Amino acid sequence: MAFLPDASLFILLNILIGINIARSEPFIGINYGNLGDNLPSPEDTVKLLQSTSIQKIRLYSPDIPMIKALANSGIDIVVGTQNSEIPALASDPNAAKTWINTNVLPFYPASNIFLIMVGNEISLDENFRKQLLPAMQNMQNALDAASLGGKIKVSTVHSMSVLSHSEPPSSGKFQTWLVDVMKGFLGFNNATGSPFAINPYPYYAYNSDPRPGYLAYCLFQVNAGRVDPNNNIKYMNMFDAQVDAARSALNSLGYNNVEIVVTETGWPSKGDDKEPWATIDKAKDYYSGLITHLRSKAGTPLMPGKTTDTYLFALYDENLKQGPISERSFGLFKPDRTANFDVGLLKNNKENPGAPNKAMWCVPKEGVTDEQLQTNIDYACGRGIDCSPIAPGGACFEPDTLASHAAYAMNLHYQTNGRNAWDCDFSKTATLSSKDPSYKGCIYPSNAREAKTN
Repeated sequence: MAFLPDASLFILLNILIGINIARSEPFIGINYGNLGDNLPSPEDTVKLLQSTSIQKIRLYSPDIPMIKALANSGIDIVVGTQNSEIPALASDPNAAKTWINTNVLPFYPASNIFLIMVGNEISLDENFRKQLLPAMQNMQNALDAASLGGKIKVSTVHSMSVLSHSEPPSSGKFQTWLVDVMKGFLGFNNATGSPFAINPYPYYAYNSDPRPGYLAYCLFQVNAGRVDPNNNIKYMNMFDAQVDAARSALNSLGYNNVEIVVTETGWPSKGDDKEPWATIDKAKDYYSGLITHLRSKAGTPLMPGKTTDTYLFALYDENLKQGPISERSFGLFKPDRTANFDVGLLKNNKENPGAPNKAMWCVPKEGVTDEQLQTNIDYACGRGIDCSPIAPGGACFEPDTLASHAAYAMNLHYQTNGRNAWDCDFSKTATLSSKDPSYKGCIYPSNAREAKTN
């Protein structure tokens, strides 16, 4: 008998009790950096954004021309303060009022600023750490005074380094010397309803530990998964594992109700000689895999059925950034507004032009091992497709074999994700067939529409 992963069991349970897990579309945002001398104008950038399914943008500082260009665009805005502003914001309430009066009030609500991030990844910096919470509190007070406290939230952005443990995910904990400080931040988040913001980067995790077999796990590709020994949950990608490590850390301090937002995550398309895994193909795999995962509404194992708000890093390549080549190569788009690679964000490119123009089904090749078939089931069902038909009592449960169950799951994954050739690869264990494998009451969909209604 094939074993369904936890995410699929959750989906099956909710189908049985008639609950719609997630009615709203998943949230996908983008980071906008302007460290380039060849970037498009704010107005052209807004036009580009409106041609995509991206609904929110994060600005690292109050970029007034961009804030103005975003007015009445339908794109929501996260604005950050510069780290250098924090001492003044912490020591002088009037500095926070001036910041709001200058950077928010003249443009709101036409420019829909809904979240202010005080600082970026500075909670580890001893010079700023003790000033950060007072700065956040002063900013909140300034918003309250302007009658915007219930409309615009305040938080700060943390790096994954605030965690002392992140593997396995259930062991996620904050650095011991940071616990008291983090309690202050989380108490603020809890009291104001603002999110805890974290920047998980599987790329950097792999960069520091390129162990064999780890890359597919980082890139949302078919892999055997990694089991958390503390709760027996199998993780099929590192993004979920990192987010759940943060969830475990929050829960360990009693802040189970504070929401998590991913303010940055990405994969560079170019790198220097020490970064051979920074390539266009791998960047495309990461972003497209992540976007597909978010749209599936599967959530993470510790937050099933809940899409974590996620901001991709970044909109453009930025040629003036310092550091290795990879630092200048995280953009989804080139400065001429053409895509570095297609990850399915463009509104006029929802259908895959390379998909077969006749009915085709994705099925396992002959001779595939049972272990690989189970891995394929785990991978496909773990990405949010409805695998209930191959669960006991389902229309496709019989015959109760790994080969039959894998065929159904692999085909549903292929059809749901746009019928791309790479979605019927499964580590070279799958092939396309023109023969319909449907039988009796078990229907194998042959396109995305059928996959959604089947």
